[in-house]
Amino acid sequence: MKYLIEVEKGKEARDGRPSVGPVYRSVFAKDGFPPPVPGLESCWDVFRITVEKYPDNHMLGRREIVNGKAGKYVWQTYKQVYDKVIRIGNAIRSCGVEPRAKCGIYGANCAEWIMSMEACNAHGLYCVPLYDTLGAGAVEFIICHAEVSIAFIEEKKIAEVLKTFPRTTEFLKTLVSFGKVTPEQRQEVEKFGLAIYAWDDFLKLGDNQQFELPAKEKTDICTIMYTSGTTGDPKGVMISNESIVTLIAGVKRLLESVNEELHQKDVYLSYLPLAHIFDRVIEECFIHHGASIGFWRGDVKLLIEDIGELKPTIFCAVPRVLDRVYSGLNQKISAGGFLKHTLFNFAYSYKLNSLRKGNKYGEAAPLFDRFVFNKVKQGLGGNVRLILSGAAPLSNHVEAFLRVVTCAHVLQGYGLTETCAGTFVSLPNAHSMLGTVGPPVPNVDVCLESVPEMGYDALSSTPRGEVCVKGKTLFSGYHKREDLTKEVVVDGWFHTGDVGEWQPDGSLRIIDRKKNIFKLSQGEYVAVENLENIYDLVSAIDSVCFLSLLFSSFWHLICVLHFYANFLFH
Repeated sequence: MKYLIEVEKGKEARDGRPSVGPVYRSVFAKDGFPPPVPGLESCWDVFRITVEKYPDNHMLGRREIVNGKAGKYVWQTYKQVYDKVIRIGNAIRSCGVEPRAKCGIYGANCAEWIMSMEACNAHGLYCVPLYDTLGAGAVEFIICHAEVSIAFIEEKKIAEVLKTFPRTTEFLKTLVSFGKVTPEQRQEVEKFGLAIYAWDDFLKLGDNQQFELPAKEKTDICTIMYTSGTTGDPKGVMISNESIVTLIAGVKRLLESVNEELHQKDVYLSYLPLAHIFDRVIEECFIHHGASIGFWRGDVKLLIEDIGELKPTIFCAVPRVLDRVYSGLNQKISAGGFLKHTLFNFAYSYKLNSLRKGNKYGEAAPLFDRFVFNKVKQGLGGNVRLILSGAAPLSNHVEAFLRVVTCAHVLQGYGLTETCAGTFVSLPNAHSMLGTVGPPVPNVDVCLESVPEMGYDALSSTPRGEVCVKGKTLFSGYHKREDLTKEVVVDGWFHTGDVGEWQPDGSLRIIDRKKNIFKLSQGEYVAVENLENIYDLVSAIDSVCFLSLLFSSFWHLICVLHFYANFLFH
């Protein structure tokens, strides 16, 4: 397969274990995995070294609000951010917080979030993002399970944390607001014997303090990110410094191999949650290159306006965001009148066919790029060269559409929190990878393991099976859940639970979910993931989830739903 090299032969089923396909790695690692970036032992080194190299580069920016209106982006340099991080770190330590303690961060992406994270990196604290998207009670559970002793909190989220009192006060000792603190909030917090600080007041705590930064090892835990499982409480995924610096080296090798390397002039829009690994590692990569990170205003309705002002060069998104972009563009095209609509359709078909023939993006239809698709490009700020989709499958028609009209490479990636995000990513100028997540990044080994009960054979002519990953980007285990760790990591291989299919060119297509099957009373297996995806296409349905019904009539329910699906779409 063009983009893979085989490093180990497949194995037939034995000792009651399923058969396993060959072990592959990226062709960009044919001479071995990328060596560690010199000097990078920890996430703190990522930031510290960049400050030394590019002290005056723009690092963190937010839109200035003048008379209630958003203006231009106002920037803090790497050196300015570094100076604040040192003050924050000293303030944290002055509160009695020692290395390896757990520090919570709760709120939307902002400069204070990054600075709090970097202070954790500096002093060897475990950064524990707190977020409520896992359901009611998740914030309380995470604080107690991780034993968070200090938490940085967005101003409007303080009330949510107070709702967890007194259950979380066994662990929490200090709260720091990203903004101000009301007298009522201070009174409520102090009633339980805790301290609470406004952001500016907390920084002052570190002005007359000086704490030596502890030595940090690659194997030290950098962050504990909680992720939902199929059942039960959220799981705390422990990510080490080594996982993140290894990923940075792999991304660097990959982008250099396809002539799309990051550089200090790149600009990134930070709006995907920093509480998730996808955005966290992307921003670490940008920081490593001395690039700029601008924050959105927190309103999805204003996202396009923020993009237009910031003019990012790399745009990362989840499929739901790109689906909205696709729908919005189609509505504008349809409203443009017969002549414009006809011209657009002709230009679209011409460029799509040109890409299918193997022409590179900039050469596929340069005239149409300039006179037809340029308006779409300008709508994304005019500078976007890479659009990366992750976290969920992107529909083929949306991916193909965006590849044509945005005048940018649209890449689909795949990874989990446990694999430190990016594990696979499709490649620029490889239109055959449409609908796939591409080959592995060049710092992991990958194989497929057969799933006999679902009919997937990793040794067949078209290999299909559970995706298994090995490498230094893997997590260090689930916090306080060694039993769960042993379930998913076997002989060093992490079992993702997702079923993949190798394509002839070496890219991977995710086709199923191993855990998302139900065995009916008559012995039949039903995979509901595909049905969920079908119903999710109905504009009137915001979200859909099938639940297992523990009786034989479940199959009849599926049949009825399938009938209505045909009715809706045909």
